[in-house]
Amino acid sequence: MLTYKEMLLEFSAVRGYKRYIFSLPVLFPNLSAYWLYFTTSANFTIARQLVQSMKNDMICKENTIHEIIPQELIPYKEAIKLAFLKIEQNMVVSSWTDAASSSLSRLDVNQHVEVPVNGCYKDRRWIEIDKDKVEEVAARFFGIGGNQGWYYADKLWRIRGWMDKLVGGVGMSRGRRSDVDIQPGDALDLWRVLLVDHKNYRLLLFAEMKLPGEAWLEFSIVRNEYRCILKQTATFRPRGIAGRNYWYLMLPFHYFIFRNMLKRIAGKN
Repeated sequence: MLTYKEMLLEFSAVRGYKRYIFSLPVLFPNLSAYWLYFTTSANFTIARQLVQSMKNDMICKENTIHEIIPQELIPYKEAIKLAFLKIEQNMVVSSWTDAASSSLSRLDVNQHVEVPVNGCYKDRRWIEIDKDKVEEVAARFFGIGGNQGWYYADKLWRIRGWMDKLVGGVGMSRGRRSDVDIQPGDALDLWRVLLVDHKNYRLLLFAEMKLPGEAWLEFSIVRNEYRCILKQTATFRPRGIAGRNYWYLMLPFHYFIFRNMLKRIAGKN
């Protein structure tokens, strides 16, 4: 049995950090939750629940499960080492950062796999690519975000994430679960992955940032016997006048960012 303090100190020791923890006689859960929210990739709901849980003992006193499912227990330090080994090998199946933001949890995800048309603004761009480079180009957009970045104006993307964090959004710190694998439901920086279709070369993302509306970003490759086209479509469904004003305010940024992002994904720049 370990206290939270002991767990943090042992974690630091395993990771090679030297840390000191001082206990206070009172607990400030909301203040601590905000601090955790701004300094990590946790959304505020998870941060608050985690901090509030620290006042409760969580000790398992019933161990009859071992009679049904015998297994060797792993010491805490060994568990930390194994967890980071899986991270290094891109073997993490899911992460607590994949928890959906409150804005998406109220939506039926299935309704968003097919992007709406009515009442939406769209930024459509396309570029022709070589047929023999389809897999290479697809790998680029399937690998977007996280450590790879967004291929153009990463500083502006980080500023957008910082602004989102200030107003209670998810920000950019979530990254992506794996650099080499992407699955529906994954968190991807400011976005949530809705659809991953490797066979038909289609990736669809839904924005989890704070917006006066709803936004989608889609990449796809369309082919016939003569041509091969990389398509990139940003869709925004505004909520009221504020949403419409937001779209027009962002148009200059969309022009430079989306245009150059498409070129670099296509390998043209």
